[in-house]
Amino acid sequence: MATVFNILAIVVMAGVVIVLIRGLINMMRGGSGFTSNKLMQTRVLLQFIALVLIMLTVYFTRK
Repeated sequence: MATVFNILAIVVMAGVVIVLIRGLINMMRGGSGFTSNKLMQTRVLLQFIALVLIMLTVYFTRK
């Protein structure tokens, strides 16, 4: 079970990196502020999900 959470956490962390890079590219090109805001909200949500998955992994590996 911990392995599944581990893999999911890695996938979500990769998603965080992708969204972060897209946001940086959007800012460098002078893109829409609305798009930057949505990307930032998505990044924060993905970081929260990654944190929850990491905590679940720790919980299930301690038993």
